Amino acid sequence: MPYLTPGQVLWHYTFRVICGAILVFLITPILVVMPLSFNAENFFTFTPEMLRFDPAGYSLKHYEDFFTNSDWQGALANSIKIAPAATLLSVTFGTLAAIGLSQPHVPFRRAIMAILISPMIVPLIISAAGMYFFYSRIGLQGTYMGVVLAHAALGIPFVIITVTATLVGFDNSLTRAAANMGANPVTTFFRVQMPLILPGVISGGLFAFITSFDEVVVVLFVGSAGQKTLPWQMFTGLREQISPTILAVATILVLVSIALLTVVELLRRRSERLRGMSPT
Repeated sequence: MPYLTPGQVLWHYTFRVICGAILVFLITPILVVMPLSFNAENFFTFTPEMLRFDPAGYSLKHYEDFFTNSDWQGALANSIKIAPAATLLSVTFGTLAAIGLSQPHVPFRRAIMAILISPMIVPLIISAAGMYFFYSRIGLQGTYMGVVLAHAALGIPFVIITVTATLVGFDNSLTRAAANMGANPVTTFFRVQMPLILPGVISGGLFAFITSFDEVVVVLFVGSAGQKTLPWQMFTGLREQISPTILAVATILVLVSIALLTVVELLRRRSERLRGMSPT
């Protein structure tokens, strides 16, 4: 930075200090929860043994409780049933919507885009209440399909945004060339468009999966006891029976989220290389 003024140098380091402070503020609760999940006692605080790093103060019993308790395993099974189905619907409809809205001749495409991504903007409690009254009228409230459709509606905006971002660098002359060579629209989509936008589709699908797997407000309104998901079980545990098993489940979810976000970052870099935006 030999050509920067003293003020620019000061702002350069000040900006990094501010970003670092925000990162520490956001990540500190996670760093506190993870070691507490290994607490040998049924407490939500660090015991003297833990502070002394005494092995007797640490245990895997809360993780054992999660993997052996029928309530936790039933909630996990429900989440595994609901999240993939909601993700599949989100990816299907979100990808088709993004491709359609990327065409400049589509009328009112900005207004349609705003409506489709509105679940990201509208407070979740309002969306949940609206879904409750709507699904009650059509007979989907309290059903598996109702929860799947509700989670799909929350995941579609993420797919639309990621796929739309991928389509920004897409060369439309490729689809015209495929059509000139006799390929029908379906063949063109799967053989030309999909391989190039696949990183964006997968990224959007991962975000939709995380949204469905971690969501609790909508499922409380739309679901029933038969669709009690993992976040719902955690909420119930905090309200009715304070169990450190919640900390173990939270730690597992954090690790799963980190793994999925790592995959998203790798896909983003691959997408940039495919579009020639990154040399490596």
